[in-house]
Amino acid sequence: MAEERPIRVLLADDHPVVREGLIAMLESADGITVVGEAGSGEEAVVQAGALRPDIILLDLRMGGMDGVSATQHILRRLPDSKVVIVTTYEDDTDILRAVEAGAAGYLLKGSSRHELIGAVRSAARGETVLTPSLAGKLFRARGPEQSALSERECEVLRLVSQGLTNAEIGTELFISEATVKTYLLRSFKKLGVSDRTAAVMTAFERGLLS
Repeated sequence: MAEERPIRVLLADDHPVVREGLIAMLESADGITVVGEAGSGEEAVVQAGALRPDIILLDLRMGGMDGVSATQHILRRLPDSKVVIVTTYEDDTDILRAVEAGAAGYLLKGSSRHELIGAVRSAARGETVLTPSLAGKLFRARGPEQSALSERECEVLRLVSQGLTNAEIGTELFISEATVKTYLLRSFKKLGVSDRTAAVMTAFERGLLS
């Protein structure tokens, strides 16, 4: 049987020591290979276009083009690639900007090797990645809590329960992958959970899905 193709990762951070540490963690994992590194947002955009990686790990704040702007440029050219923001900053507005720009997730640089590798693999599967400690910040940034799931939020969770990725759900419902993420994150808030599996289970338990 043919071996599964490794997940190809591009890493962008303006601190060489940070890049070296993250690369060492990623390269220690089976099925992940770092195909390139960049020291700025502009360089990340160029490298992404040349290397066409599966996952781009982007620092949020770099000199010149920041991670959010780089995310927008990269995803316009490579809509099938996934961007995960990796940063030391926990500002509500920054998190919201990153997710709404189309980022597949947002991790803190203090995340463990296990969390980092898990995030890369989850993003490659089309899942939204968000450090649990940041979930509440994102929910607060999105405004007041609502009590019931909307019809569209239920549709998205129903498709999640069928094993579809965010990209596949977007295709099924004729909406963008970023919009799918928004519906999922709103559902997480309303249900009081922080991941897709818990959201589906809780929605079924409450009789919201059939």
